[in-house]
Amino acid sequence: MSKREPPFNQPLGGNEMPRFGGPATMMRLPTQQDASGLDAAFVGVPFDIGTSNRPGARLAPRQIRDESRMLRPYNMATRAAPFDSLQVADIGDVPINTFNLQKSMGIIESFYDQVLEHGCRPLTLGGDHTIALPILRAMKKKYGPVGLIHVDAHADINDHMFGEKIAHGTPFRRAVEEGLLDGERVVQVGLRGTGYAADDFDWSREQGFRVVPAEECWHRSLVGLMEEVRARVGGGPVYISFDIDGIDPAYAPGTGTVEIAGLTVPQALEIIRGCWGLDIVGGDLVEVSPPYDPSGNTALLAANLLYEMLCVLPGVERR
Repeated sequence: MSKREPPFNQPLGGNEMPRFGGPATMMRLPTQQDASGLDAAFVGVPFDIGTSNRPGARLAPRQIRDESRMLRPYNMATRAAPFDSLQVADIGDVPINTFNLQKSMGIIESFYDQVLEHGCRPLTLGGDHTIALPILRAMKKKYGPVGLIHVDAHADINDHMFGEKIAHGTPFRRAVEEGLLDGERVVQVGLRGTGYAADDFDWSREQGFRVVPAEECWHRSLVGLMEEVRARVGGGPVYISFDIDGIDPAYAPGTGTVEIAGLTVPQALEIIRGCWGLDIVGGDLVEVSPPYDPSGNTALLAANLLYEMLCVLPGVERR
């Protein structure tokens, strides 16, 4: 149960204001300046300084919010009722320094320090995957090393990119080096594509990560896999980091580093819904690039996956 007292914030309903009107907030929720009094918060990080191929993820938080306007309060598949259980709001965007990656890392970490001080669980609208590093730095101060469920086409464990130690392809190597992750409670799902060397994914395995290449997911439900994942990462705080390029570009073309033969949308739902019962302390959805998403379908999918993350947070009731 929530530690807050009802009534809880509710998304603005489509019978109160047309879906194409009203505030451009996540799910048309109320806004506030900080996380005080909240159990969970949607946070935007409009950052793409760390991208290596197609840019545009800085524009994603605004677009994801816009595409969230059709989402309703109740999850009809899982019967999750997050807005009957938790106090949730959209607390806006982190004011990153768009000209300085290193300064932005500190700004992001400090912002999340404050969110976590309020006992709030953040759900992040990225932004490129670089942002996972400062968020995990803040998480460690609150929870110690966390478990991780990482969905992605790429392992993001490069030692450097163009000689730079911090970029969107390096966050989880830095996270291991800094002791932010409990390596035996890390699972990476959906890895695929070509590599720079045959052993590109082996570093993850050497840290104790469970690596699930996309090929292991083809033509099957992932309900069984998530039973294994829950057994592996349970027993402590868990963070979800979901790169939209983990999904096949047939469903999510609007991203910077597309790879063929990825996960399906139903598999993505099985992964997140399979996190029910874990101590989820936060999550992110990253690498949506609106300039490459003319239909809005990628941002629409991102909005739905963030809603699904909200539905598996501790304290959410099922009706």
